[in-house]
Amino acid sequence: MSSQTSPGSSSPGGTATTAHPRWLTWGLVVGASLISTGLAAYEIAPASVTPVIRESMGIGSTTAGLIVGVMFGSAVVASLPAGAVLDRTNSRTAMAMAVLALLIAGGWGWSAGHRGAYWSLIASRVLGGVAYVVVWNAGIDMVSRAVTASNRATAVGIFTASGPIGFALGQGTGPPIADLFGWPAIFLAFTGVALVGSVVFWPASRGLGRSDAANPSLSEFNAVLRNRSVWLIGLLGFLGYSLYLFVNSWGASYLTEEVGLSLGVSGLLVAVFPAIGVVSRISSGLLSDRVFGGRRRPVILGSFGIATPLLLTFIRLRSIPVLVAALLVAGFAIQLTLGLSFTYVREIVETRVAATAVAFHTSVGLAGAFLAPIAGGAVVEFAGFSVAFLLAGVLGGCGIVLAWYAPEPARL
Repeated sequence: MSSQTSPGSSSPGGTATTAHPRWLTWGLVVGASLISTGLAAYEIAPASVTPVIRESMGIGSTTAGLIVGVMFGSAVVASLPAGAVLDRTNSRTAMAMAVLALLIAGGWGWSAGHRGAYWSLIASRVLGGVAYVVVWNAGIDMVSRAVTASNRATAVGIFTASGPIGFALGQGTGPPIADLFGWPAIFLAFTGVALVGSVVFWPASRGLGRSDAANPSLSEFNAVLRNRSVWLIGLLGFLGYSLYLFVNSWGASYLTEEVGLSLGVSGLLVAVFPAIGVVSRISSGLLSDRVFGGRRRPVILGSFGIATPLLLTFIRLRSIPVLVAALLVAGFAIQLTLGLSFTYVREIVETRVAATAVAFHTSVGLAGAFLAPIAGGAVVEFAGFSVAFLLAGVLGGCGIVLAWYAPEPARL
């Protein structure tokens, strides 16, 4: 990954370049990714011990799903305002403040869990959701500005891979942490990862807190919201995140309650679903650029085309090796969309409003992440896992239809 060498020059996607040594560029990417990893693990960890939380707090599936989903809900609401603030403030400082917010949210959630204070726990997760969306938008912004245009998709892909790494960490280690220290400890355990990331990120990001690009006007901001292609890609992100969070939130419970596996084994098996995203999200840009000559639509179409039949047939599988294989392939396929869409949406708008398009895409995509655990819990509670996975397959089919009509970037 090469660093930028032309101070003050403009670059695609509405960012401005600054001179940044290669080793500092890597430090920035690694540090920002570690912060995001810690937040992602904190975000999903309750899903790995949902049965324990339900029993301890005396709550149902839908109410338990809100513990995961509320973080995405707060991120949906906060994304566009956060993007507007980040355009007018120092992203580097914002990242540091977000880490501090996570530390507060983690301690708050741990205390609320021990006291059995459900709504206090929910409030702590709202704070964590705001921290998450600030780190996500600021991280994409700063990573994009730290590298040349030819390496931007790869760098952003590496950063977005922090999501599945964190999800795998939270899913796989949540049950043993809960066994050793009690389930409220999952809200504290992963804040240390973000803290280490901030120690790496802070010195490496010096000089990249602000973009030299002029702030977009109100009319340019409104043009993004009226852009049909932005909405179409946003809907694809919505569906992709919905499927991703549904499996992450209820996959372990399905394997425990329906297949009969222990909670620890179920958590480890489901962890492969987000973990494969480390490969998928990074390779999505390479597939698009190298195999399909820069076209984005074939990758998105293949993403939903592969995932949909696997979701429809998942409940019929009983062999553990087959289940693992299905989770790996489905996780890889779904996360092709999640890896490519943030680069994709930047390319279909004017460069001055590319950051706004990313913030909007984050908001729409995370709306699916917010709704999926809650809606999934409601369907599981009232109709069972079979109907829930059937509806997930229907959403995948909608993704195939939308991807068929998705536009290619104008540069093609």
